[in-house]
Amino acid sequence: MAGAVNRTVDVLVVGAGPAGLAAAARLAAAGASRYRIEVLEQEQEAGGVPRHCAHGGFGLTGPGRPVDGPGYARRMARAAMVAGATVRTGVSATGWAGPLTLDVTAPTGLERITGRAVVLATGARERPRSARLVPGTRPAGVLTTGELQQSVHLYGVRRERLGRRAVVIGAEPVAHHAVRALRRGGADVVAMVTEQPRGPRRFTATPMPPLLTGAVVTELLGWGRLTGVRLSRPDGRSVTIRCDTVVFTGDWIPDHELARAGAVPLDPGTRGPAVDGSFRTGSVGVFAVGNVLRGVESAGAAAAEGRGVADAVLRHLSGEPWPPAGVPVVAEAPVAWAAPNLITAEAVGRPFLLRVREPLVRPVVEVSQDGRILRRGRLLGTAWPHRSVRLAAAWAREVDPAGGAVTVRIGS
Repeated sequence: MAGAVNRTVDVLVVGAGPAGLAAAARLAAAGASRYRIEVLEQEQEAGGVPRHCAHGGFGLTGPGRPVDGPGYARRMARAAMVAGATVRTGVSATGWAGPLTLDVTAPTGLERITGRAVVLATGARERPRSARLVPGTRPAGVLTTGELQQSVHLYGVRRERLGRRAVVIGAEPVAHHAVRALRRGGADVVAMVTEQPRGPRRFTATPMPPLLTGAVVTELLGWGRLTGVRLSRPDGRSVTIRCDTVVFTGDWIPDHELARAGAVPLDPGTRGPAVDGSFRTGSVGVFAVGNVLRGVESAGAAAAEGRGVADAVLRHLSGEPWPPAGVPVVAEAPVAWAAPNLITAEAVGRPFLLRVREPLVRPVVEVSQDGRILRRGRLLGTAWPHRSVRLAAAWAREVDPAGGAVTVRIGS
């Protein structure tokens, strides 16, 4: 880029959500004054999604004193900066100029930053209505959970602009937070809609709105402002619910555009960068961590991964050779994905996560390679699409590095 300022750092972290900030804090603390750790965040404030999650569930500051999302975000950002990392907001990484060099647009102008290592922590986002291919017009009143929470909790939008009658599409935990935000904004939640055959046993936003299961949104109605949603029921009937606001929740997808632009190999199941047990991608010197790997996990889980990547990054800075590509992990339906996506010797100590596409009661999980069963066992309880199943990784020791892909399947 003509006129760009060229700079070098030791580790360039892209994304200042829980994963990126936790990685920066651990790296800065471990490297003391030896390494320059820089974090880039395109938003005006660091902290990621928790910044507009005005509810508890982010730890405690003392007995009976839960931390809300904004408080958690501030604590994470402060910890990274106190440790010695540089956190820059309002700065966007727009592309790659080399394997470890990023083109950056900052308030001060264009920059070209080269790191000895790059950590991608760009997070995930909810799939909007347009990407879900829901037909109809483009009326006002159609939101994702993130847009709703920002409107209510950051900008104080209330019933006059938010709407009076709302429908929430989804029934996973994030949908509960959407119900809370709508009620805080003064809207009446007249229904929750899910394609799943049954809803959650536990609902945290009491009282629970009417729940329609096995229903699919087929059309948005209204010109100028939403007037209703049309649904298809399992028996083929079409139902119209009158409302002026609809919130699409869940259906998280990794924010992987920067990874794709840099030709970082992606996993077809997660649609995020494929990584081994140390969060190394198929591009030498590039790591990926947090919800960019597979869509959404909790802020605490993303932060734990951020802390977990630090050791591998430090070993890379110390000259450890980049390992060859590991054995790929393939998920068979109804398993949506399994992660990590590559098996190496270091994957043994890290649990594997997998998600299913539909609720399954006490299913049997089987892991195999070239017809050889590495693990087979029944899960306790129900596997839900919105919640990851954790598998101990001891079976990874039996993987043949020269063999074919490892297959994860699930059944009754």
